[in-house]
Amino acid sequence: MIRIFNHYVHRSALRGMLFDLGLVLMVAMISVGLQVGSVDQAFPLAGTQMVSFAACLFVINSASGLYESGPAGSAGRSVARAIVVLLVALPLTYGIFGLLPPTFANRESVQLSMMAGVSALILRRAYLSHSSAPAGRTRILIFGAGPAACVVGNTLRSSDPNAYIVGYVPGPNEREPTVPPHQILAMEGTLPELARNLNVDEIVVALTERRAGSMPLRQLLDCKVSGTKVYDLNTHFEKTLGQIRIDFLSASWLIFGDGFNQGALRTAVKRVFDLFCAAILCLVSAPVMIITAAAIKFESKGPVLYRQERVGLNGRTFSIAKFRSMRTDAEQDGKPRWASANDDRITRVGSLIRRLRIDELPQLLNVLRGDMSLVGPRPERPFFVDQLTQDIPFYALRHSVKPGVTGWAQVRYHYGSTVEDSQEKLQYDLYYVKNHTLFLDLVVLLETVGVVLTGKGAR
Repeated sequence: MIRIFNHYVHRSALRGMLFDLGLVLMVAMISVGLQVGSVDQAFPLAGTQMVSFAACLFVINSASGLYESGPAGSAGRSVARAIVVLLVALPLTYGIFGLLPPTFANRESVQLSMMAGVSALILRRAYLSHSSAPAGRTRILIFGAGPAACVVGNTLRSSDPNAYIVGYVPGPNEREPTVPPHQILAMEGTLPELARNLNVDEIVVALTERRAGSMPLRQLLDCKVSGTKVYDLNTHFEKTLGQIRIDFLSASWLIFGDGFNQGALRTAVKRVFDLFCAAILCLVSAPVMIITAAAIKFESKGPVLYRQERVGLNGRTFSIAKFRSMRTDAEQDGKPRWASANDDRITRVGSLIRRLRIDELPQLLNVLRGDMSLVGPRPERPFFVDQLTQDIPFYALRHSVKPGVTGWAQVRYHYGSTVEDSQEKLQYDLYYVKNHTLFLDLVVLLETVGVVLTGKGAR
């Protein structure tokens, strides 16, 4: 993992992005160069088209999830994803290279050759995203053999194909290991010697029991000094899953660790970014919002928009606007309810606009007013906030930043309708609150495009 502006990115994903960008530019230069008779003349003639196209393809591939790290998916899913990307990328390729100067004699040849090259690149990337774990995997030793170590091992196996667990070493005070016996390593010598003999790259300290004498600090320090990375449990989940697990979280880790930098400069930059993007999105989405309003009005009686009180920055309440996606009697008993799967209160138009997240578009006005940001934890209703604050530790921390139209939890976790779901989403919200930067906001917005296109997590 590589940390870029406080956000962790898989090395394999970063290598794939850079490789594809370079390959696209190279193919474009060769295609143009063959038509003009000199590769040296390609960039001066079509540099704008090349750079624009490379940037667009990067956004499309990223939004579609082709660079996501995770276990190998089904072949059908990879093929479907590649087809969707091709349906967007091929017309875009033809259009961008159709903007070559009128004096360019062989423009159509460049368009066709670029479309062929892009097709090959996208199919290759889809194949790689479906293939098995890559070579050069990170060798990880888990120090601990109790429930916490089991959680770490299961997490690595399910979410990180780049990780290979060499085994578990029980802590001195762990008398009853819960990991499979055949995965427990025999300690012959010291921990640094074991790590060196097994060519360990990382050690994750996952001790359930942390009483005096349970942590061999000197040996762990020797491992770190010799080049083996050592992570505690919380940092492991932060870098691997982009979440801060509250079941293993202590207040001291939050207090003495890095992050939570809410300086005036960062706040000002985020506000300018919000205003600029919200204004552009309002203009671009205006036709969609007009059509949506007409469809809602045509299907059922009642207002096009509905407003609810939500909890925002520092616990202050504000009024949020959304396109109405439920019947007007959805909460006629006056008791707030979460939306559920196949909720019979949702209208036909409402089902579509919720799947495509169109119902959230009026919240751009909340962004312009300053109640919300484009990216942040989703604002909840006061009724649920009071309940969740009592039931879930550290829940109030999510109110230390402005709520968002979209968020890290929204692109990483499905729609939640229980206290347990809210706890899972809080772990992603805490990661965002701790590490938010303009770079992370851009990552979230990019992944939101993919969520909208696939309808993932909508209800």
